[in-house]
Amino acid sequence: MRIGSKLKNYLKNGSLNDSGKIFICVCLIICITINFLKVNSFGKDLDLKSKSAVLIDGNTGRILYGKNENEKMPMASTTKIMTCIVALESGKMNQIIKASSKAVSMPKVKMYAKKGEQYYLKDLLYAMMLESFNDAAMIVAEGIGGSQEEFAKMMNKEAKKLMATGTHFVNSNGLHNDDHYTTAYDLYLIFNECIKNDDFDKIIKSKSHTAKVTGSSGAVRSITWEPTNFYATGEAEKPDNVTVIGGKTGTTKLAGNCLVLLTEDENNHPYISIVMNADTKPLLYKDMTAIVEAIPEK
Repeated sequence: MRIGSKLKNYLKNGSLNDSGKIFICVCLIICITINFLKVNSFGKDLDLKSKSAVLIDGNTGRILYGKNENEKMPMASTTKIMTCIVALESGKMNQIIKASSKAVSMPKVKMYAKKGEQYYLKDLLYAMMLESFNDAAMIVAEGIGGSQEEFAKMMNKEAKKLMATGTHFVNSNGLHNDDHYTTAYDLYLIFNECIKNDDFDKIIKSKSHTAKVTGSSGAVRSITWEPTNFYATGEAEKPDNVTVIGGKTGTTKLAGNCLVLLTEDENNHPYISIVMNADTKPLLYKDMTAIVEAIPEK
């Protein structure tokens, strides 16, 4: 009889003899041990300074390292990961969306869109994922959901579908709101679903993207965007043992510095790592590199 079935029978019977009590104690010890190994399979303390982090095997979903990975906290612009997948699933890449007065009023970081300008959805997604523009994320929300509020409902519906139970969205760009939060593990669930989408995968792998923007007068201008994470810009040294594929940054005063990252080892084995609430950007990348470089060799 398997342990699960035996334990179920003990609980169902309602009364336990000494043997049953011993059996349950052993089960609890095993569960605690497994849980410890699950959140730190490296067998050493990485001494991360960031508040929360998690590293997960992209093929198996196994947690290789975790620190407060189920603690709810603000997520800043890592929000835009969910904004992107909801837009990809509900809109069309060649869909044209006009910038509203509300969208252009968003605070920086922004692309300084002007009211009445027209954008392809495709270009907006590159803008918010590569350079994290808040106005681009608002234009997407209004163009796909009709309003910020309705789009947030779509985001929460998707989170529920992905079993991201520690997550709640109120906007598409990650500007702070006490009711807007996630966990490191939930970000993994969301990001893991996103990278199954070919368009999303292409966006985060992009080295740059040039968009054509049509002004309210009909004049067309070009603008080029590039990824701003420090691994891409060269401001942080890349980890030695993996190839950095792409991801998403996020920063606000209360969320600190956050990063969601997809990497692959020399055998093309994928890993997803998340670091949240680092006090500084250098510390964020130091912690991220420490996690990734601790991946056991296969």
